Amino acid sequence: MRFDLVDLKLFTHIAEASSLTRGAERSHLSLAAASTRIKNLEEHVGVKLLSRSSHGVKVTGAGETLLAHARRVIRQLEQLSGDLQEYASGVKGHVRVFANTTAMSEYLPAVLRTYLVNHPDVTIDMQERLSPHILRAVQEGAVDIGIVAGNLRAEGVEMMPYRNDRLVLAVALSHPLAQRKRVGFIEALKYDIIGLPEASAIHTFLQGAAADLQRSLRWRVQVSNFETACRMIEANVGIGVLPESTAVRHAKSMALSIVQLEDDWAERRLQICVADLAALPLFARKLVDLLVEDGQGRQD
Repeated sequence: MRFDLVDLKLFTHIAEASSLTRGAERSHLSLAAASTRIKNLEEHVGVKLLSRSSHGVKVTGAGETLLAHARRVIRQLEQLSGDLQEYASGVKGHVRVFANTTAMSEYLPAVLRTYLVNHPDVTIDMQERLSPHILRAVQEGAVDIGIVAGNLRAEGVEMMPYRNDRLVLAVALSHPLAQRKRVGFIEALKYDIIGLPEASAIHTFLQGAAADLQRSLRWRVQVSNFETACRMIEANVGIGVLPESTAVRHAKSMALSIVQLEDDWAERRLQICVADLAALPLFARKLVDLLVEDGQGRQD
């Protein structure tokens, strides 16, 4: 049974977008051409790969099997291309990275700046996700490199230590909690919260932490970044849960008090995860090496 690489990439794009139209666009094909290719692919394998509805498309059980193999084939071809291009004038490649909020905002910008200066022909697609989602995406081959928080493990995923991370409470100097050294999250829930948008990983994480306590968060303001959140906190509009490195950095220029959270989940260990380090293209492995080096040199 032979498979066309264009068909495999098209099927992967459609599955990831849950849309035939968007999958066709990502593959630079017309909708009609993409539909014909998928129909021919299904006839070739003898089973339905996609179920179609007015809401889009969904991968069938057989489609999930094909998707897993297609991702591995595409990744191996990217590795072959990357390794060979190392011998040419320059590497051209694409690396997909998923990370949690803390890594995205605090650690990765400096690392990626260094990496991209040294690899001008490589592009990076970096997206923020919750740690369990990141681990699953790495396991399924949907992403090359993940940065997750906690002692997560998954079959077929290699884990490497990155950094120690903790979440703290930031409050205005005049806030009732400002003189406290430590406080439980359940007590913090009595106050209005300044947070990031619902799409952010830390927003969803805190929602879950509150739900575990059978409480809800009193969102006062949701802003686009930690700096704006800190300015709102400084003005005593509300309190916020932030990465400690973020809170310490902004406390140098803003009137903020940093209070330790007593909850076990506030102490976190960031890890780098990949499905198979040896199978990554060389330019992606170099990014992993840089991340490992960054973590070893700047452990909190």
